[in-house]
Amino acid sequence: MAKDYDIAKPAGLCHGSNRELVPGEAFVAVLRESDGQLLREDYCLEYWQAHPCENDPSVVGTWRTHIPEPQQKKKLLIDNELLLNLFERLDGADEPARINFRYVLTLILMRKKLLVYDHMEKDGQGRDIWQLRVRGTDRMHEVIDPNLDEEQIAEVSDHLNEIMEEPI
Repeated sequence: MAKDYDIAKPAGLCHGSNRELVPGEAFVAVLRESDGQLLREDYCLEYWQAHPCENDPSVVGTWRTHIPEPQQKKKLLIDNELLLNLFERLDGADEPARINFRYVLTLILMRKKLLVYDHMEKDGQGRDIWQLRVRGTDRMHEVIDPNLDEEQIAEVSDHLNEIMEEPI
């Protein structure tokens, strides 16, 4: 089965200036949609301050992090606020890669009990549309169920892990 998108791990280089990012240095990571694929780009703070792109419609999300010291062990850091932000920014997406990505984010947020399933409806195309509420609020969201099989869910989850992998 062909992958819907390919997300690279951090390369240790500023995407804008091609300067090496050194251990301990803070930088901005960007998740961008390009030609139906989700790509990660890292920017040193100097470049980012001179060329911010967070309002670019192709940008799905941004977050600030740092290059680890070589002796640090890598752990998966999934920030709930970042996940909710990505989920909400993908609202209304109609590209298959974004729909699949948002669906897997939904499953993660439901498992973390940040989203609460309310009910399901069918849209005009016969697709299942989940109605969910952000826990503790009245904010409702619709999520298209793309009917992914277990292999496709695992593939999207692996890509999510790759872009969210941050050493701490």
